Amino acid sequence: MLQKSAFADNHWHKKAILFLVSQNLSLFGSSTVGFALVWHITLQTTSGLWMTVATIACNLPQVLLLLWGGVWADRYNRRALIMLSDGFVALVTLGLAVLFLYGIENLWLLIGALAFRSLGSGIQAPASAAIYPQIVPSTHLSRIQGINQTINAGLMLISPAVGGLLLGTVSLAWVMLIDVVTAALAIIVMWQIKVPAPAKSTRDFSAISEMRYGLLYTIHHSQLRLLILSYGAFFFLVTPAAVLSPLMIARTFGEEVWRLTANEIAWSGMSIFGGLFITWRGEFSNKPKAIALCISLLGISFGLMGVTESFLIFLALIGAAGFFMPIFTTTVTVFIQKETDPEVLGRVFSILQIIASSGMPAAILIFGPLAEIISVESLLKTTGFLMACTGFLYGMAVKKQSLLSGNKR
Repeated sequence: MLQKSAFADNHWHKKAILFLVSQNLSLFGSSTVGFALVWHITLQTTSGLWMTVATIACNLPQVLLLLWGGVWADRYNRRALIMLSDGFVALVTLGLAVLFLYGIENLWLLIGALAFRSLGSGIQAPASAAIYPQIVPSTHLSRIQGINQTINAGLMLISPAVGGLLLGTVSLAWVMLIDVVTAALAIIVMWQIKVPAPAKSTRDFSAISEMRYGLLYTIHHSQLRLLILSYGAFFFLVTPAAVLSPLMIARTFGEEVWRLTANEIAWSGMSIFGGLFITWRGEFSNKPKAIALCISLLGISFGLMGVTESFLIFLALIGAAGFFMPIFTTTVTVFIQKETDPEVLGRVFSILQIIASSGMPAAILIFGPLAEIISVESLLKTTGFLMACTGFLYGMAVKKQSLLSGNKR
């Protein structure tokens, strides 16, 4: 399934390092400025309605564009798409910064900027995920993804702190220029990478037809179908733990800011260790089994968070979940990279990213109102149990599928 010819040269290490540097430079700037923009809206309005609008602007454009992004990632030069999307986001942010420097400040301008930045992510995300097999040998995909997850977790630990510090020190316009600088550096680094041409389909159909082909390919591929269904269930069920755990901390343990900070540090800190573990361990020989186990262990951790009355045990459980999360996401990513035909890889990843981007916003429409009626602990216990069951059922379904395949042979 995976491309074999991309590694005739022995310089893949350099390409992989440059790519990781480029992507994480872009991530650092985008996340730092993204936090600053959302927090600025929060401080200016203290309105749940404005926060809802900002959340929609951050997510909906990306979701709507992802299928197109997947088609483009399979049709065109993925390296060029990544650089163009970085450049597009940088130009939008630069334009907004200039307007603010000249005193033209408007909340709707910020909402528009968040929406355009989200469009850039919809183009970049499938291309970034699909390009790895072009620059990294199959046997090293897990380790490189593990390194990337470790760096991502570290950046997500420091980006909010940097964004908050700058927002309290300089004007928002100067904070926005950080994204422009990091995007420019990311493009310069990316320019140094020579990426082999991906395998391309001989089909010459419209973009809509190619989208449909990508969807049908995923649905008819038995292993991908099972994985996508389980992945969707996971992102729906993880919402109370991911979004409502700060509410539980405030209601149950206390409203002190240090508790919320400790919660974030426990998650992000242990995510770094999870990324380091998968980097050291390398890939699992039986990836579906590892994915099923991770989903179940995450469900158990989240479920127990709803049971404990000790804040220290709560932190230990959120840390355990943080440890398993990069192992889960890395294994899912590598499994798809290895199981999917290269010519349709961008479209498969776009489907996965649509699920990840839309699952939680859709679920919070249900779990958010429920949290006003029943306790967050009850939601965590219920969704944790269902998540553990999802992992078990996915493992059993994959095992049954393997037995049927063996009998057919």
